[in-house]
Amino acid sequence: MSDNQNLLAEQRRAVILDEVRRRGGVRVNELTRKLKVSDMTVRRDLDALARQGVVEKVHGGAVPVVEASTHEPGFEAKSALELSAKEDIARAAAELAVPGSAIALSGGTTTYALAQHLLDVPDLTVVTNSVRVADVFHAAQSAGAAGGRRPGAATVVLTGGVRTPSDSLVGPIADQAIRSLHFDVLFLGVHGISVEAGLSTPNLGEAETNRRFVRSARRVVVVADHTKWGTVGLSSFATLDEVDTLVTDAGLSAGARAEIAEVLPGLVVAGEPEEGGSG
Repeated sequence: MSDNQNLLAEQRRAVILDEVRRRGGVRVNELTRKLKVSDMTVRRDLDALARQGVVEKVHGGAVPVVEASTHEPGFEAKSALELSAKEDIARAAAELAVPGSAIALSGGTTTYALAQHLLDVPDLTVVTNSVRVADVFHAAQSAGAAGGRRPGAATVVLTGGVRTPSDSLVGPIADQAIRSLHFDVLFLGVHGISVEAGLSTPNLGEAETNRRFVRSARRVVVVADHTKWGTVGLSSFATLDEVDTLVTDAGLSAGARAEIAEVLPGLVVAGEPEEGGSG
């Protein structure tokens, strides 16, 4: 299957998911008319969304999966979702990191993808509470020239704390470390983002640690794929007026983009097809 066909499938599934969440359910025949595709194509898209755990198939259509606000998937489960979207987001967000600056990266699979692109940004000081993110930089430095740290390699500070299912370190030790620091930019992954609840997570410890991150940053950049919009976790830790930029992917619906434009000063939609390109 070509990259273009994959992109079209992702765009269709984003529309379907938006319809399911907005209306509380959809029928296959409604989607075939709306998307102008075959019954078989819609059913394949619903199968894919059901495997991701975001819709539940019912006779003739699908309804949203309503998770408990305390449900927290593990890192491995989340890392398998929205892979191309996270890669697009990571590539775009890395362009916002200035060489020589002090940045913070929270835990999450999107910040993990971002860390791999930040390896090319020289002389960063990186503070993170993510074991996985720290491992990305450690592995790159270990793979470098033997006998010393390569020029321009990042200085990485990993906070202490109690490990969550997302492989983040949270709690009083992490909070105390972050409280005394000041970052040029915070790149923040989230469980959910909405106008009403702001940024949220199902983990109470992570909520407090993320709150400390936000307070210590001059600029807050949220990195979140389109499925996070409209999701609400147990604990809110920041309002949208504390966010400077949201970096998301092309699957974000037009309605969501309009809502975001009203409340956020910066929106970067990564992975949009270039206009005027050759067929």
